[in-house]
Amino acid sequence: MVERAEAVWGAADEWTALRRAGTRHERMETATSDEQIVERALSGDAEAFGEIVQRWERRIFALAYGMLGREEEARDATQETFLAAFRNLRGFRGEAKVSSWLHRIAVNQCITRQRRAKVRGETALEDETEADGASFSVPAHESPARAAESRQTTEVVRRAVQSLPTELRQVIVMKEFEELTFQQIAEALDLPLSTVKSRLYTALRQLRLRLERHGAEVA
Repeated sequence: MVERAEAVWGAADEWTALRRAGTRHERMETATSDEQIVERALSGDAEAFGEIVQRWERRIFALAYGMLGREEEARDATQETFLAAFRNLRGFRGEAKVSSWLHRIAVNQCITRQRRAKVRGETALEDETEADGASFSVPAHESPARAAESRQTTEVVRRAVQSLPTELRQVIVMKEFEELTFQQIAEALDLPLSTVKSRLYTALRQLRLRLERHGAEVA
C-alpha cells in the first residue's frame, strides 16, 4: 500500500520535492506556528513549506476523501491543494489561519473535480479499499460476523454522506469527521457562523433521514 501511495505522490516532481522537504523536518517540535513557517517560506527558506505539507497532508486528504469518496481522486486533490498553495503563497494575506486557507483551497479543488465528474457523467462513489488510515482492521476479540457488520455500517454512512448536496457535505465532513470548530469552517468556506451552523443542522437532519430509510429497507 505504501509503495502504491508513493507512486501516486511521485507523479509530480514539484510535489515530490515539497514532501521530501517536509519529511526532513518531521521530527521538529510543533511549537512553531503555521504562520511563522509561511513567513520563513516567503523569506526564501526553500524547505519551509514542506513542513506545512507534513503537518496538514493527512487532514487535507481526509477532507478530500470525505467529499469525493474516491481514494485516487482524494490523493490528486490533496496534491493539487498543496501545489496551488505553494504557487500562490505570496497571495496569503494572513486574514485567516493557514489551516483555514488550505481547507478553502482543498474544498475548491474538490468542487472543481465534482463538476468535471458531473460533466463526464461519472459517479462520485467507487467500490474500493478504504484509504490509508481509514482502512478496516478487525480486533482480535471481534468475530468475523461483527467485523462484517461494522464494515457494512461504515459503508452505509459513507454513501449517505456522499449523497448529500455539496454545500451540506462540506460542513458535515469538516465538523463531524475533521472535528474543525465552527469558526474554522466559517473561515475555510468564507461563510458567516450562522450559515455554517444552519447547514450543519440541515446536513445532520438529512443524513439521519437517509440512514433511517436505509434501515427500513434492510430490516
